[in-house]
Amino acid sequence: MQERKSKMLAIFQKNFARPPPELISPEHAGCQRHPKNSDEILRDFHAAHPGHSFGATFSGGAALASLGPRSPRPSFLHQRLFCSYDDVYCVFVGSIHNLSSLVRQYGLSGKSADEALLVIEAYRTLRDRGPYPADQVLKDLAGSFAFVVYDDATGAVFAALSSDGGVPLYWGVAADGSVVIGDEVEIVKGGCGKSYAPFPAGCMFHSEGGLRSFEHPMNKVKAMPRVDSEGVVCGAGFKVDSSDKFNAMPRVGSAANWASTWNA
Repeated sequence: MQERKSKMLAIFQKNFARPPPELISPEHAGCQRHPKNSDEILRDFHAAHPGHSFGATFSGGAALASLGPRSPRPSFLHQRLFCSYDDVYCVFVGSIHNLSSLVRQYGLSGKSADEALLVIEAYRTLRDRGPYPADQVLKDLAGSFAFVVYDDATGAVFAALSSDGGVPLYWGVAADGSVVIGDEVEIVKGGCGKSYAPFPAGCMFHSEGGLRSFEHPMNKVKAMPRVDSEGVVCGAGFKVDSSDKFNAMPRVGSAANWASTWNA
């Protein structure tokens, strides 16, 4: 049901994150739907949920938005969370079934830890110590989820969608080149025109390393052209390429750092 759906939005100007170029649709004369600038897309989100939405904006052109606690409660499986800690911000939709064991693993016992705080702590661990490849950290999250993390200290963006695709997530490119990520297709599609697509399940996006599969980390991700009902080329979808693999396994160990997963 519509009122049970979660709502969240993240927008990052191109100095923070550059999406795959295939996500940008070629311009077509006579196209009825043109992309909007990022600030207009953010206003549309708040206008669509008057009295319920809130957001955080950052210098340089980053913004996160979600529905607040007074909005209709989402389903238990698609809970909506917003959290910040140590200059790291996370919007999270879904649920993690093994939350209790992961809370203990990341040393969060005794704290009021939810899924969003857990994702922040997992990100900070990858950023600062990198004991495991990012794909393994995400594989450890059992459940249906989508999240976007923004690190205001470094300007890094990190987003992921669970392998089951149980939570809807879309991304696109605004008129000013900003990347737009959200779970509300009307907002993303309406704001990005033809330059939008479903975010690929089992994949992660990092502002430095781009799009990768955490479900199949040794395989590259390839763009799949999409054409809408009007016959117009849209932003490409993406899927794992079973025939195209990376040459080496990501490095693991105390010397590994955040970028090692992408730089293998």
